[in-house]
Amino acid sequence: MSIYDIKVQKSDGTEYDLSMYKGKPMLIVNTATKCGLSNQFDSLENLYKKYQDEGLVVLGFPSNQFFQEPGNGAEAEQACRMSYGVTFPMHEMVKLNGSEAHPLFKYLTTHTKGLLSSKIKWNFTKFLIDKEGNIVKRYAPTDNPNDFEEDIKNIINE
Repeated sequence: MSIYDIKVQKSDGTEYDLSMYKGKPMLIVNTATKCGLSNQFDSLENLYKKYQDEGLVVLGFPSNQFFQEPGNGAEAEQACRMSYGVTFPMHEMVKLNGSEAHPLFKYLTTHTKGLLSSKIKWNFTKFLIDKEGNIVKRYAPTDNPNDFEEDIKNIINE
């Protein structure tokens, strides 16, 4: 199984395969608009705008697993767009850990490890995926996306 075999759903209910992004680098992030780290939306959006013409896709997945994203995926998307000016694709509300975790996050956490375990410990955990669908790196919630822009550029230029 590869990341491209996983189906995801946009906040409007539209389902698609991540194979849609074959050949493009992806930055996948679990989001929450009520999180103290929500200022990272600005950095994520800036990177998306800066590199989308070169193929970068930023994919946001809201989660209320840490009780900082009330409502549903559509409400989270609206908050991201209105409050933070987000234009990158946002998705349905997902679970990140446990038996009900979304298949994407089961895949990501199975193939990477955080500080002490593979479990996602907080909002804004980020995963950088190369053009072939390989997980290049997992970034901690406190890692600002601007701090790993060089990693993104390296993948784009591969």
